[in-house]
Amino acid sequence: MKILVTGGAGFIGSALIRQLRAGQRAEIVNVDALTYAGNPESLPGLDDDPGYRFERVDIRDRDALERVFRDHRPDAVMHLAAESHVDRSILGPGVFVDTNVVGTQVLLDVARDFWEGLDDRPDSSGLSARERFRFHHISTDEVFGDLPLDAPAFNESTPYAPSSPYAASKAASDHLVRAWHRTYGLPVVITNCSNNYGPYQFPEKLIPLMILNALAGKPLPVYGDGGQIRDWLHVDDHAEALWAVLQRGEIGGTYAIGGDAERTNLQVVEALCDALAALRPNGPGGGGNGYRDLIRFVTDRPGHDRRYAIDSRRIQHELGWRPAHSFEAGLRETIQWYIDHPEWVQRVQSGAYREWIEANYADRELRD
Repeated sequence: MKILVTGGAGFIGSALIRQLRAGQRAEIVNVDALTYAGNPESLPGLDDDPGYRFERVDIRDRDALERVFRDHRPDAVMHLAAESHVDRSILGPGVFVDTNVVGTQVLLDVARDFWEGLDDRPDSSGLSARERFRFHHISTDEVFGDLPLDAPAFNESTPYAPSSPYAASKAASDHLVRAWHRTYGLPVVITNCSNNYGPYQFPEKLIPLMILNALAGKPLPVYGDGGQIRDWLHVDDHAEALWAVLQRGEIGGTYAIGGDAERTNLQVVEALCDALAALRPNGPGGGGNGYRDLIRFVTDRPGHDRRYAIDSRRIQHELGWRPAHSFEAGLRETIQWYIDHPEWVQRVQSGAYREWIEANYADRELRD
C-alpha cells in the first residue's frame, strides 16, 4: 500500500510516518511545503529508506499536486497539512483560510480527478483500485467550540461551533471533505482529535513550551486562571488510531479520537513541574515549590474556549482502538525526550533547521 501523507514533516504527520515505516506497513510519499513548523529532522533515518519519498509541494499548487499523484499513484491520501496554531490564527487569519480551506479544496479536486481515473475492474483481491482508494482527512475537536463544564464530551454528532479563526478554517475543510463525498462520491473518512503531545512537537505548543522554559529557568506563562480543560492524547496513540480508521473505517464516516485524559492547563503545567523535579532535580527549580515557582498567570487570549473533551467510544467499539499511554506516563516520557534531544531543540529554537532545509530542499519552487 502506498500512502500520500500531506504535512508529513509536521508534528502529527511525522509521528504517523515514523510508525508506518518502522513497521513497514505502507510506502509513504510525504508532501510538505516545509513552512516554519515543518521539519524533516523529525524524520530521522528515512532519507535512505526505499519505502519513503519526499515532495516539497504546497497543497495550494494544483499543477505540482497533479504531478505528484501522476508520478506516485497512491492508494490513499492522509491529509494533515494545515496551519494549526490558534494564537497565530488570531494574529493573521488569512493564511489559515488560504492553506486550510483553499488548500484542502485544491487537494480534494486533484484527488478526485485521480480517483476517477483509476481502474474500476476488480483484481485478484476482488476489489478494483477505485474501490480501494481512500481520502482520510485529519481534523480537530476545536471545530466543536466551547464545551460546558457539565456537558457530555464531544462525539461524532456534536454540532460545529468554532471559536477561533483556526477552528473555523478546520471546520470549513471538514465540510468540504463531506461535500466531495456527497456530491462526487469520493471515498472519504474524517477524524477529529483532541490535544496531542509527545516527541518532536514544535515549541510554540503548551507542553514543549513549558518543558523548555522550565529547563532554562524561564517563566511558565499560563493563560487566565489556568482552568481551561483539554483532553490530552499522546501522538503515537493518535497515529495508531489514524491507521485503524484508514484501514477499517466506514466510508463517509467520522471518528472522534481522544486520550481519556481531561486536565486543566494548570494541572498539566503543575504535573510537568513535578515530573521535572524528579527528572532534573538540580535544574533551576530548586527550593520552595521547585519548578512550580516559575508559573506566571498572564492575560487570557481572545475567545479562549474553556473545555474540550472527546468521547472515543465509536472508534473503540467499532475498530478496537484504545490509547496505550496514560497521561502521567506519556508526559514523563515526553519530558525525557526533550531532555535527551537538546540538539533538535537548539536547532529549532535558533532557526538553524530552516537554514538546513533551504540548503537541502531548495531545488523546488513553491508558490508564495
